[in-house]
Amino acid sequence: MALKMKELMAESDESKSTILFYIKEGILPEPQKPKPNVHLYDESCVQILKFIKYLQHNFSYSISEIKSIFQDNNFDFDGSFEMMASSLEIISGGRDSKWYSKEDFLSQLGIDEATLASYQSKGYLFERAKGFSSKEVEVAQILQRAEVLGLDCALLDAYVSDAKVLAQKENEVGSKLLQDDAVSHDARYELIFDLVLTLKPYIFNMHTVQAHQDNIKKDNK
Repeated sequence: MALKMKELMAESDESKSTILFYIKEGILPEPQKPKPNVHLYDESCVQILKFIKYLQHNFSYSISEIKSIFQDNNFDFDGSFEMMASSLEIISGGRDSKWYSKEDFLSQLGIDEATLASYQSKGYLFERAKGFSSKEVEVAQILQRAEVLGLDCALLDAYVSDAKVLAQKENEVGSKLLQDDAVSHDARYELIFDLVLTLKPYIFNMHTVQAHQDNIKKDNK
């Protein structure tokens, strides 16, 4: 379904000047022009505008950073959970990520392919579509420090095991939520991001804090 400018403004809650600016910057696609003075916008523009606003408000991304994200990645704004997953992968890589090939990644960390393969097979580290980001470098360095200090891998294995269970549940809930016509599409889209990126880490971290506090209270008795 094609939208007129007023309809796009109403559905996306964005101003005409902002929409025209995004088109000029190449973030939004050019409208169709079936007749003189008639500009029609693809309905995917609503999702693109919502995604831009989410990145700005929740992660303080600049327009230049968002433009770079759109240039470097192919998004299919169809509202599916696959789109959610692709978006989450981009955001989780970090806003200023530098990308490394496998060879550069190994050189940067001073590890061999066997060590990398071990991290990957255990589910501790992942190679993305574009290679390895700065986030993977950070994670690999943590894993190296853990090995040096003799950390029991049972904790890391528990992270992986719980993450797989949660990922499956998130996929099921997310897919069902996106098909629920009783809730607006934009509200569903934003809720999935907030659940995965904000609520999940908050609950996990605060339970960690609570457990430490409870242990301190036990020790002081």
